[in-house]
Amino acid sequence: MPPVCDGSVKNITGSKICQIFYAVKGINHKSNAFFKLSHVLNENAQKNVRFRSRPDGGIIFSKSKFQTRRANFKMKTTLTDIQKIERSIHKKFRRELWRKFIRAVKNYDLVRAGDKIAVCISGGKDSFLMAKLFQQLRRLSEMPFELEFIVMNPGYDSPSFEKILENAQILHVPVKVFDSDIFEVVKKSGGSPCYLCARMRRGFLYSTAQNLGCNKIALGHHMSDVVETTLMGMFYGAQFQTMMPMLKSRNFADMRLIRPMYCIDEAAVIAWQKYNGLEFISCGGCPLAAHCDEGNISARAAVKDLLAGMKLQNRDVEKNVFNALQCINLETVIAYKKNGRVRSFSDDM
Repeated sequence: MPPVCDGSVKNITGSKICQIFYAVKGINHKSNAFFKLSHVLNENAQKNVRFRSRPDGGIIFSKSKFQTRRANFKMKTTLTDIQKIERSIHKKFRRELWRKFIRAVKNYDLVRAGDKIAVCISGGKDSFLMAKLFQQLRRLSEMPFELEFIVMNPGYDSPSFEKILENAQILHVPVKVFDSDIFEVVKKSGGSPCYLCARMRRGFLYSTAQNLGCNKIALGHHMSDVVETTLMGMFYGAQFQTMMPMLKSRNFADMRLIRPMYCIDEAAVIAWQKYNGLEFISCGGCPLAAHCDEGNISARAAVKDLLAGMKLQNRDVEKNVFNALQCINLETVIAYKKNGRVRSFSDDM
């Protein structure tokens, strides 16, 4: 005979409750229906569900007060668009974005107490994601540091510039805009516009950041940029140089350049952008895009295509190149340069 209900609240197993229930109803507690209900009730018991028997033989199922409050809170809470975007960094893309951002900050000592960092936003996906990562870091970190979000307008066309301001508003990034005539100067100079533009823009960013009291500027270069630039230097420039995670400025005293997205794969950035339905400008916003150095563009495209083809055979090829840049054995290098002086392996023979 199954146990009799005493009307009290008890944490008992699902099989015992089934026996009580079917005994009251006059159903054989060894039937197939009994075992099905028993399985369901046991699952609920693991979820901290409480079972209370009534004097009339019925059974009341109820969750703990804490679980009920939590469930009600979830039902009443509706995330805003910006909350969903920020949440995706910590939830959906925690491993691909947040952890790798923190890894770069810690491993390369990019952020220190008392820093004032100028987060440079070009308007693309990489720089805007970097801005959100920095906002999250400041919100969660106990280490005191300050941020300035700066946008340099080198002469963007009107739709592109408006898109930058629109995205800044959508992502709740409080940007400060500074105008310049870099595009116009580069257009008149001839030569390779991309290289000259990059040099001039960096100088402008250093100067602007220094005037704001910053000691560092942050750029949104990621791991894919590091690998591609290194291979381009090898294939087309006959040199082995990496894109460093931190650089000390030669022309601006006590200023440094940092790349906190150094360990993040571009594919993860694109996935985050698509997941949140965001649109950013690219080179299409540059009025000089049609006059860019085609050789330079085709060289980077060729390296991208090469890596994409190799990934079909080995998906870790880009990661392997990146890791190789950080474990070079100088004992197996024919020659290297340090402080302007070339050293050969034969010097130690």
